[in-house]
Amino acid sequence: MRFTHETLPQRVVFAPGDAPAAVAREVAALGARRVMVIAAPAESSLADAVSAGIPVAVRHDEVVMHVPVEVAERARDAAVKAGADALLCVGGGSTTGLAKAVALTGSPAEGLPIIAVPTTYAGSEATNVWGLTEGETKTTGVDDRVLPRSIVYDASLMLTLPPEMSVASGLNAMAHCVDSMWGPRTDPIDQALAGEGSHALRHGLPAVVADPSGIEGRERTLYGAYLAAVAFASAGSGMHHKICHVLGGMYNLPHAQTHAVVLPHVLAFNAPNAPEAERRIARALGSATASEGLADLYATVHAPIALRDYGMPEDGLARAVAPIMAAIPENNPTPVTEENLTALLRAAWEGATS
Repeated sequence: MRFTHETLPQRVVFAPGDAPAAVAREVAALGARRVMVIAAPAESSLADAVSAGIPVAVRHDEVVMHVPVEVAERARDAAVKAGADALLCVGGGSTTGLAKAVALTGSPAEGLPIIAVPTTYAGSEATNVWGLTEGETKTTGVDDRVLPRSIVYDASLMLTLPPEMSVASGLNAMAHCVDSMWGPRTDPIDQALAGEGSHALRHGLPAVVADPSGIEGRERTLYGAYLAAVAFASAGSGMHHKICHVLGGMYNLPHAQTHAVVLPHVLAFNAPNAPEAERRIARALGSATASEGLADLYATVHAPIALRDYGMPEDGLARAVAPIMAAIPENNPTPVTEENLTALLRAAWEGATS
C-alpha cells in the first residue's frame, strides 16, 4: 500500500448547546479584536446570539447562493472598510462560501482567519475549496487561505432547519462521501472517513425526519457531514461535483437539492467500474448493493428526485454536456461520453429511479 495523505490544519469544536461560549474562546485564541460577522438575514437572530461575546466590527448580510463575484467584491470592501481582523460566518454553505471569498483575495497574503458556525450540513467549513460564479460559469479552486481556522459545531442550531432542507443538505454531505470514494486524489484514509460518514448519515437523516425536534439525529448527521467534508477536501472533486457545479452555475439551481438529485445517478454510473468503492458504500448503508442502500435511504427520507422540480430547463441539458465533460477528472471509474452523460442528465432531470 503506497499513498500520500495530507491532513488540513484546523480546530474542530463540537459544542452542543454552547456555541456562543465556544465562539468567544476561538476568537480569543486568535487574538481578534475587530470581527466581521457574515450571516444572511434569515440567520440574523442566531448570529446575534452566537456573536454576543465577541468584538464585532461589522455585520454583513448580503449572502447569495453560488457566491456571485460582485457580491464577493462588496463583502471584501466591507471587510476592508471595517478594518476586520477575523471573520465569523454563521449559516450554510453560501455563507461559508462568502467568508471564503473575503479571505481569498480581500485580505493579506495569509488570509483573514475564519471561524465557521454551520447551520446546515453543507460541509464547506471543513474544506479549503472556494467557489465563485460569474455569469453562468461557476469556478472553483483550492487555497489554504480559505480553510476556516476553527469550526464550532452546535447541533442545537440545526433544530430550526426544516426536515426537507435537512434531508437535501444531508444528502449533499452523502455526495461528498460517495465522490470521495473515487475522487482524483482519493486514498484509503479518505475512503475510511467517507465510509464512516456514510454510515452516520444513513442513521442520522432518518432520525431527523422521524423527530425533527430531537437533537440526537441532528448530532449524528452533523458528525457524518463533517467526516464527509474532510474526506472530500482530501480526495478532491469527482464527477458528481463537477456535474452539480456546472448545472448550478449555468441555471442557478439550489445547491443541496441539485446534489441530492444527481447523486443516485452518478453512483449507478460509476459503481460497476469501482467494485471496491461500491462494496464500501454498500457496507456503510447496510445493503447488498450501494444503489439499493441509497434508494432505501431516499425513500425513507422522501428525498428530492428530479432536477425539473428545481428550475432546470429541459433545453438546458444539451448545453451542459460539453462544460461538464471538460471538468470531469480523467480517472473517473467509468469513461464518460456525450451519449452516456446525456442519458445520465436526462434521467436526473426526469427523476428516473431505475
